[in-house]
Amino acid sequence: MSALTPDRRTRAEHLVALYPEKRSALIPICHIAQEQEGHLTDELMIEVAELVGVTPAEVQGTVSFYDMLRIEPVGKYVVSVCTNIACLLAGGEEMLEHVEKTTGTRRGGTSSDGMFTVEEAECLADCDVVPCVQINNRFVRTTTPETFDALAARLRSGETVTDIPTSGIVSRVERSVGLVADPEVVAQERSALRASDQKATS
Repeated sequence: MSALTPDRRTRAEHLVALYPEKRSALIPICHIAQEQEGHLTDELMIEVAELVGVTPAEVQGTVSFYDMLRIEPVGKYVVSVCTNIACLLAGGEEMLEHVEKTTGTRRGGTSSDGMFTVEEAECLADCDVVPCVQINNRFVRTTTPETFDALAARLRSGETVTDIPTSGIVSRVERSVGLVADPEVVAQERSALRASDQKATS
């Protein structure tokens, strides 16, 4: 039985078909799988491994390397506060302490209501707006305690904040153009390419 929902399984299979080597689809498929639970469970990593033809250990090694992929449960909203030099000088540490107080959790932890995970981050590459804060990998530019509190209140109330997806989702919208390909055409092209390679090496 698939650990992925039927629609995500279909998306993953279509994605695999776009690559000459199945394993090249590993990271994009990890993102699809992470959308489901907010992190990659053991069952999801096993299924990803099967889809791209690698071992579950290779999937776990990849997931544990990249910050945007997670193997541990996180809150609905992951709040990242930069404390690198530019942000530190602009009050990054104080902002992080305020975020901890507002969300009711320490850095590295998740609030008891499952709403927020707080993390201290290295440079988030938005140094002209400091201290830099991201929520679910989106720049929110809440540079004062007051603006952060206002946003946190909106998120807690359930108000839809269109710029911030739920944890685990990386793309802003479901892609409908650009990477769409007819699976049958892709299969034919792959077959022709393999035949050509075999002819060249024989």
